[in-house]
Amino acid sequence: MAGQFEATTEIDRPIEEVFAFLADGENDPKFSPRVQEIAKLTDGPTAVGTVYASTVKDAGMTSKREFRITEFEPSTKIRWTELSKNLVTATEGGYDLTPAAEGTTRLRIFNVLEGHGAGKLIAGLALRAARKDADAFAARIKKAVEAG
Repeated sequence: MAGQFEATTEIDRPIEEVFAFLADGENDPKFSPRVQEIAKLTDGPTAVGTVYASTVKDAGMTSKREFRITEFEPSTKIRWTELSKNLVTATEGGYDLTPAAEGTTRLRIFNVLEGHGAGKLIAGLALRAARKDADAFAARIKKAVEAG
């Protein structure tokens, strides 16, 4: 079973600042408590082809994950795909940014989750949990970006 979760929030920062924060994947632990560590594996600034490796903890289980940036359009769009093949992976994810009121940015985040092998049995549970947390996840991003 594959499915998508998404959330939208408005961040009291200019679009360029929000984009720069989100483009640096090493900021993920500042808003995602499941990310225990993350590192960029490729040299240079984040761009299409950049790969990040992380250690995450979900439902008490720790796993290693790798993501590749597949689209990168400053200051409006970032897309990624998960390279690792865990039980449940994000086959596509992304940020869409649009200017809102002056100095404010509207952010939409989404991930498409898919189960592999035995993960097909738990993908629905993972998707329900992600959907339940989606608004809180967006709020944590907002708080982290606004904190600087």
